[in-house]
Amino acid sequence: MGGCYNARHRSDTLPPRGFAMFRPSRRAAAPLLAALLVLGLAGTLPGQQVAVEEFTLPNGMQFLLVPRTDQPNVVSAGWVAKVGSVNERPGITGISHFFEHMMFKGTDTIGTRDPERDATLRVEQRRVREQITNLVWTEQYDRFLRGEIDDPWDPANDSDRLRQLRTRLDGLIRTQQGRGDAGAEGATIVKDEFDQVYTKAGGSGMNAFTSYDLTFYFITVPSNKLELWAWMESDRLHDSVFREFYSERDVVHEERRLRTDSTPTGRFQEQFDSMFWASCGYSWPVIGWPSDLNSYTEEQAQDYWNVYYRPGNLVGIVVGDFDPARAKADITRYFSRLDAGTRRPPPVVTLEVEQLAEQRMNAEGDFPPAVEIRYHTVPAGHVDSYPLDMLAEILNERTGRLYTGMVEGRGIAAGAQATSDTRKYAGLFAIEAQARGEATPAQLEEAWYEELAKLQAEEVPERELRKVKNRVAAGNYRRLESNMSLMVQLAVAEATLDWSEINEGPRKYEAVTAADIRRVANAYFAPTNRSVATYLRRAAAPAGGPELPAAPAGGQ
Repeated sequence: MGGCYNARHRSDTLPPRGFAMFRPSRRAAAPLLAALLVLGLAGTLPGQQVAVEEFTLPNGMQFLLVPRTDQPNVVSAGWVAKVGSVNERPGITGISHFFEHMMFKGTDTIGTRDPERDATLRVEQRRVREQITNLVWTEQYDRFLRGEIDDPWDPANDSDRLRQLRTRLDGLIRTQQGRGDAGAEGATIVKDEFDQVYTKAGGSGMNAFTSYDLTFYFITVPSNKLELWAWMESDRLHDSVFREFYSERDVVHEERRLRTDSTPTGRFQEQFDSMFWASCGYSWPVIGWPSDLNSYTEEQAQDYWNVYYRPGNLVGIVVGDFDPARAKADITRYFSRLDAGTRRPPPVVTLEVEQLAEQRMNAEGDFPPAVEIRYHTVPAGHVDSYPLDMLAEILNERTGRLYTGMVEGRGIAAGAQATSDTRKYAGLFAIEAQARGEATPAQLEEAWYEELAKLQAEEVPERELRKVKNRVAAGNYRRLESNMSLMVQLAVAEATLDWSEINEGPRKYEAVTAADIRRVANAYFAPTNRSVATYLRRAAAPAGGPELPAAPAGGQ
């Protein structure tokens, strides 16, 4: 048993018996969302229902409970915040994802040896960082705009005053982390303790992900540790401390470098996104623009928290082997302490404007030739989202039309896939193909237009449609076998539409007709509604190196 909680937490919300605190290993931050975001395809066989018990606390926090014994003695539990990058604005892009990092830094109970001294160090860090930010926004931005420096945030361009402030901030951070003059004994942080409390109790898979429309935090714990989960999660929602607020920016910058800057097509794909989405909040990356990662302040973060991390914008989800009555009692006991707040999240009002002309991006780099063709479509839940999703399934897999037509038939593609990405406020349909042999992106693009013409001219044969529907239904049923998978599906459905979509969606897909598919193929795939990205391998430089321009006569 452990207990480094302080006196102000000694109440009805004390941590339950049987937990200990010790040093953790570093938390992995890989998102799980990619394979589960096809919302309409995250459901059950037609006619099968997932039994969900729903209840809401007086403070407005909603909970979805799914008791089942398929996996004895374990529970997958999490909570979703209905906020993602679409809720941001220029200046604070990436802040939703940054919260995903901050939420693992602990509270005044977990993650520190000395809450009061830790708070003092955080206040001093904030004071120094505000001075740095104000100097960069004024002096350094002015120098950048005049062309004197190439990056206002690069420390190599710092003035003497900025350099002194950065040294001061670094010293405060090192002291907090136990890397200062006092060494480990002077540290106020217990690194990654949140993770290790769970690990000690038998928890596994603790992680989180941020998408355009939501942020989700989750873990699997033994059934007898569900009370621990209720205390831990309510504690970080009640008393979350933005510990390491400034040093964690470096972690996010490194994540961005690994996932975007250091990949051959990462920055091109980011640019293509921004070109495709002209007006709505999907035009910036979830991880945020580099200058915004440096710029948002702790005050802005606290303001964001007070709007989007209050109970009325949160949904807890518990799936697995547990007693519903006991779970409701524990949830009520711990999560009821959360303050409902006074500010409701503002509506997302900027809709995507109509695209009037084809857009193209031609990229060259160290990658195989490829093409991506996108079309604007509809948001999740729109009546046309279901036939669009089914159209993607007709095109995909080894028996789908892209493989049989472009990989096997024409022999010009090494691979090809379709994606129907229906988000909360807008949607897209994309075709991606990688060239094979001497084939070019232009040939891949033309092959897609030929396949599209067939879909627009003729209805999909009933046998082909039936086969795809059966495959989709079987895949959805298999996804119910895992508590974790079902929990994530519920989270995505609830944040994007409503959790009941997991039961209602399969019937809507079963009702899609060949005429529906032909109709949407003609409605959304016009040339003026498409954006095309072509990727060509850059030609190698001559063996002797690049040819240098001749020096001007009489000069050096």
